[in-house]
Amino acid sequence: MRLTHFTDYSLRVLIYLAVKDDEPTPEPPEARATIAEIAERFAISRNHLMKVVQELNRLGYLSATRGKHGGLRLSRTPGEISLGGLVRDTEPDLGLVECFRDDNACAITSACRLQPILGEALAAFLSVLDRYTLADLLGQQRAELIQLLRLEDASPAG
Repeated sequence: MRLTHFTDYSLRVLIYLAVKDDEPTPEPPEARATIAEIAERFAISRNHLMKVVQELNRLGYLSATRGKHGGLRLSRTPGEISLGGLVRDTEPDLGLVECFRDDNACAITSACRLQPILGEALAAFLSVLDRYTLADLLGQQRAELIQLLRLEDASPAG
């Protein structure tokens, strides 16, 4: 199983926002993270992140506000964001092989044991992710994440 870049970037955005939201800053509470700031910290395309942020906003994981004091902020607490739910929401196709899909044309589907075995493996994968939340990704490493993401000197980058 391989997750798409979209899901990977979704996780990174949410981790960044969770760490940043928890940081005491001298900025007013209206100050949020920006797409440019996150793109710079992870060295990934701003255009890709714009699509990710739009979808995460649509799905209710974050809120995006325009304007001078605008930016991005989590819509839920990190403990309320299930990793399994996020993967289900952001992965366009969890059909691991053709026989999982509606357009299945595999000649051996009726006699093949691959589909139920892979189905069990996928269910186990998602079940493990369902046991964890965004808060679990932060844990004891929060201070190191702050340092690695250079949040001590984070400033909105337009």
